[in-house]
Parts: sequence; structure tokens; C-alpha cells
Amino acid sequence: MKRAERLHALSEMLRRNGTRGCSAERLAREFGVSVRTVKRDLAALGNSGAPVWSRPGPGGGYGLAVGASLPPVALSPAQAVALMAAVSAAPDAPYADLAAAGVQKILDVLDPRTRARADELAGRVWVNADPSSSRSIRSALEEAMAEQRVLRIRYTPRDGTTTTRDVEPVLFASTNGQWYLVGWCRLRNAIRWFTVSRIDRASVTGTACGDHTVLEVGEPPVNARPVHGRGA
Repeated sequence: MKRAERLHALSEMLRRNGTRGCSAERLAREFGVSVRTVKRDLAALGNSGAPVWSRPGPGGGYGLAVGASLPPVALSPAQAVALMAAVSAAPDAPYADLAAAGVQKILDVLDPRTRARADELAGRVWVNADPSSSRSIRSALEEAMAEQRVLRIRYTPRDGTTTTRDVEPVLFASTNGQWYLVGWCRLRNAIRWFTVSRIDRASVTGTACGDHTVLEVGEPPVNARPVHGRGA
């Protein structure tokens, strides 16, 4: 692990431990370096403006002051580029525009050196994403999901039969390269999966959704999982 990445990981570990703090020995074992190296890293964090405290004696150690302001967002260049790549590669994802705006806010507060290195590395990551669906349609779907309002859509499945339906949105799902709106279809009185790219009109009604839950959809496909989950 390069030193810049270790400094970031070190500050994150101190932050997670809160008021408990960590001993230098524990930190050294965690990062596979000497106690002397850890203490140099802690001094570097303090010199950069991080609110590092130390407590001597048994039960002592190092930590970050609670409630103190932190220096600019501490991402490594690779982490910053990972965020940019993920957003750029998924323009059709729900709330993609908000995600892009959030990433830009993070980039704006990176320290200049990290930002410059991230910009250089970003030039080595190319994305050829498919054109996104209508912004107005995606906005309606996003609003209906967030506010739990009935959505009125005009939908054309593969058989070419166009229908207008009122749908209670339950979840968004991405599987096999396609985004779907999954919801309770009031026309069919059942849970249905609607391919987002086949929705050619959508508007949010003033009607609140019922009590349909994710459990009614069943188990997710084997290659899908909630976005808040970590790992596979």
C-alpha cells in the first residue's frame, strides 16, 4: 500500500473507532508496518490538519477529535477515479444525475495534488456507455419511487402492444445490462417488471401507493443485489 493510500486508510480507521482510539501497535499490525512508521504517519496526518489526538498510558492510543472539522475529503486518486468511472458507465441508473453531481462535489474539495493525479488517471479510463433514456421519463420514475406515488406509464413490450398503466413503484433493478422498474401493475393486479427503455411516457400522479413491499417481488436474480450491500 502506497503511503498516500495508507494515510487515508489510517484516518478512516481512527474515525471509525471514535473515542475509543487505537494503539500504535494495533495500527502497525493492521497496516503491516512498524510502530515507528505508524507514528510518522500519525504526525503527518496531524500536520495536514487532521484533528489527531493521543492519550498516553494503559488504555491510551490515537484517535480523531469528535466534532472537529476534517481536512478536505481524503480520497486516493484511484478512489476518486473509481467514483467517476462508476457514474460515467451507468448513465441510465436511477438518480444518475444526482450521483454525478455528488461526485463533482467530492472532486471539488479534494486537495489540489490528489485532484491533479485523479484527473491524470481518469484520462486512462475510457467509457463507451449506451445512450441514456429520456431524462423526463427517468425523472418521473425517480420521483414516483422516492415519494411513493402511483406512476402512469405508456409501455410497449416486445410484442408491440402499447398500453397505458398505473403502476405502484416498488424497486429499480438492473440485471443482464437492462434497467427495470418493478412495481404493482394496477391493470394486471400483479407485480410486473417493466424495461425502462420501453417506457415512452411517464408521469407522477397525486395518488399515494399502497402497502406493496419488496418482499412481494421475491428473491433478486442471482446476479443482482441491493446497492447498499458490500461485496458479492
